[in-house]
Amino acid sequence: MNEFEWLRQTRALREPVSPRHDLWPAIDAALDDATSKAPEAPRRSTAQRAQGWLLAASFAGLSVFAGSLAVHLRDRPLATAAASVAPDLERWRPSDPRLAGAAVEFDAASMELRQAMEQAPHSPALQRLLYRMQKQQSQLRQLEHQAG
Repeated sequence: MNEFEWLRQTRALREPVSPRHDLWPAIDAALDDATSKAPEAPRRSTAQRAQGWLLAASFAGLSVFAGSLAVHLRDRPLATAAASVAPDLERWRPSDPRLAGAAVEFDAASMELRQAMEQAPHSPALQRLLYRMQKQQSQLRQLEHQAG
């Protein structure tokens, strides 16, 4: 088979093909047979229905309890995470104009770090970033103090 025959066959695949005979009567007959052979659903007793409602009610109660517990626990770490970011990170305003850019960067970084800690307050990576940021800021404060 050469390339031209291959191209001709692939172009022929794009043409719509109609079935040799109408498919709907066979499908309709199969559906009618399936519905006529379907057994009736067994009747449930009142005890079984009550057990189903009891199961549904207990599931709903547990869902409400779990949701309220999650909301309660979610709000609690947010307050502690916001307090864990050192307040002195926000207030550093150097008098030296050469360090003013660093102060702006520290403000932006502390805001981003606070937002990240609200989402994951117990993250070790965020705790390391907080420590590193505080260390860098104290080094810059010492440089500012030495520069006079």
